[in-house]
Amino acid sequence: MEIDGIRVTRDAHTEMVAHALRGFPLEACGLLVGPPGALDVVRFAPCTNVAASAKLYTIADEELDRVAGEAIAEGLDVVGTMHSHTHTEPYPSPTDQMMALPWWVYVIVSLRRDLPSTRAFRLDGGDEVVELPVTLV
Repeated sequence: MEIDGIRVTRDAHTEMVAHALRGFPLEACGLLVGPPGALDVVRFAPCTNVAASAKLYTIADEELDRVAGEAIAEGLDVVGTMHSHTHTEPYPSPTDQMMALPWWVYVIVSLRRDLPSTRAFRLDGGDEVVELPVTLV
């Protein structure tokens, strides 16, 4: 798997971290919106974690469809997802890896330490985890 970086607008990053903090002690989640086929996140769409869990997240199909429809109307696409880890480092769990779509970017915001930390990954739905450097733009 080729390693490229991901570019995230500062506003989108700020919204991701704020959404993670608001969702605590449960995992928070949302969708990353950007140009189709690119590793750019121009907007973050907060979603409800319908799993209501501190250990996993689920985005309802209706929310995914709504965000995707809005993105497509703007010439954009859903390029991935963000979720928080409330008590662990920002690294994909075995569940994250098993549920992954290989064409999406996965951003994890960890709330384990005093300051939230953010990392991004490509996952192939199996054992391969490739970290993507994050650049705020």
